[in-house]
Amino acid sequence: DEQSEAVVRVAGRMAAAQKSDWFAVHVRRIDRDTADRKENRRIEKSLRLAERLGASTSRLSAKDLPTEILAYAKRNNVTQILVGRSGAGLIDRIRRRTLSGMLVRQAAGLAVTVIAPDDAPAPRPLITWPARSETARAGIIALGAVAAAVAIGLGLEQVTRLPNVSMLFLFAVLTCALHFGRWPAIGAAVLSFFAYNFFLLEPRGTFTIAEPHEFFSLLIFLVVAIVTGGLAGRLREQAASIGERAEATQTLFDLSSKLSAAPKLDDVLWVVTNQAAALVKGKSIILLGGQADLEIRCAWPPEDTLPTPDWAAARWAAKERAAAGRGTTTMPTARYQFRPLTGSSGVLGVIGVEPTEDLDVLPIATEAALQSMAEQATIAIERTQLVAEAGRAATSAESERLRAALLSSISHDLRTPLASILGSATSLRTLGGKMPASDRQDLLVTIEEEAERLSRFVGNILDMTKLEAGVLETRKDAVDLGRVARSAAERAQRLYPKRKFVIDVPLDLPPIRGDASLLEQVLLNLFDNAHKYSPSTSATRIAARPQDKVVALMVTDDGMGIPKELLGKVFDKFYRVAGTDGRTPGTGLGLSICAGLVHAMGGRIRAESPVHSQRGTRIVVELPRAEQQNQSPST
Repeated sequence: DEQSEAVVRVAGRMAAAQKSDWFAVHVRRIDRDTADRKENRRIEKSLRLAERLGASTSRLSAKDLPTEILAYAKRNNVTQILVGRSGAGLIDRIRRRTLSGMLVRQAAGLAVTVIAPDDAPAPRPLITWPARSETARAGIIALGAVAAAVAIGLGLEQVTRLPNVSMLFLFAVLTCALHFGRWPAIGAAVLSFFAYNFFLLEPRGTFTIAEPHEFFSLLIFLVVAIVTGGLAGRLREQAASIGERAEATQTLFDLSSKLSAAPKLDDVLWVVTNQAAALVKGKSIILLGGQADLEIRCAWPPEDTLPTPDWAAARWAAKERAAAGRGTTTMPTARYQFRPLTGSSGVLGVIGVEPTEDLDVLPIATEAALQSMAEQATIAIERTQLVAEAGRAATSAESERLRAALLSSISHDLRTPLASILGSATSLRTLGGKMPASDRQDLLVTIEEEAERLSRFVGNILDMTKLEAGVLETRKDAVDLGRVARSAAERAQRLYPKRKFVIDVPLDLPPIRGDASLLEQVLLNLFDNAHKYSPSTSATRIAARPQDKVVALMVTDDGMGIPKELLGKVFDKFYRVAGTDGRTPGTGLGLSICAGLVHAMGGRIRAESPVHSQRGTRIVVELPRAEQQNQSPST
């Protein structure tokens, strides 16, 4: 009603405060659907509000609202129920049929919070009924309705003469038919026949009928009452059947919407078992695999074992591709009824259901919905399997691509220094004594440089292997960035004697939290990358500046720069920007390794280009400050 939005908002605040999942459920009676557009819009508005506040929404249809709500709560492990308190009619108050009151009485082990509107007084029952079965209560109501018709008829006779008092008894019969079904209505019709004769026909106080026409009138009344009561009762049963079909349709709709959002196989199985259990108002289980290797993959309520008859029924259903178990002619002693999940590639498994009610045959609507649910589950399971296979194929293709790139890199970039080393060593061995000292020195320098180059290539490949395997160990020490930068620049100066290294690191720069040796390796790779893509006699600038919660380290070269559309690719494995001579020097792993090492230390890395005069590249590394890690969680 109009208070629904308030209930939703209160529930949203409570769920947020408790950091728990919550559900917004709209429940309607299967025999009291509404076509009121205003009311339907209000329902949709409340459900959409609940979704925006983080709730999972559901629509339920039931004969008995509190029973269905409590069953839903049990299926979803709900521990607390919030319900709005709305006004109740006189009949509902007499029968204590307010929803909040029934939930409070029946919710064993659950907390029920009743949210009352500001302007609504608390409803109080006028009559308290002792606990009785529904059949006994229907008989009492039928007897009471007939007695009320007698009392009203006798009372009206004191005021005015009624031409046909039988209409009062017909009203009592219709009331019983609408509330309790066909057989209570027929019973009320028979009671009305005798009560009308005994109390209101002459001679009164006996079952004797004085006038023949009164006998025919009474007989016609009995026939009309029985027919009318039967029709009204049958209408009630048809409304219940329509409600069951609507409930099954709603369950299928919920299943479809939830399956479309389930990306993984476990999610799909959980949705299907939950919805199947809700459909039969009992238990559900899914077993996957072939006939001989079926295994329990999901069940609601959770279950990891099955009796021997159920295993036999499940294997038979998978083998013969037909239903088996409870309610069938095949192994009917099993607790579950199993149905095969038959896909395009064969039987994927079976789904089993166990209704809580002692039913051997499921209702027609439930049967059809269950079969449709099995087909949808099969499609969803196959979809997740195809997605998994596509993922494995993509991973395999990526591995093949990386393997090809690595082999290409080894065959070209590693062969070049090996050829130089081999050529220089051969020249020294064969012509060493005949060569001038300066030439021998040049050959030795070449061997040393190419060996160092080869060592860097192999080191990069090993570092990338460690990063890919996730076995790289990083320390979390307080590191002086200036000291690491100077040490890395000194090592790079020996490798590139013609290059200038300009260091701009403030003395009061706060320390960063990381690994000094890994950070030095990052700087060496950045210096090597700058040397490859800028003139050998140009300067490489290293600067550091404190920023909010991080320290930014910047390495800038004076090369030709990187096109903006390629800035996001330079950190990919084996990606290389063409050099000035059209060749792509290096293995394409340097910047990728830098990114992996920086991320392992909890930092970020990015490329900026151009830097000035449409030239130059700047690599920016952001690392967390040491004092930010030392602060307590409360700060």
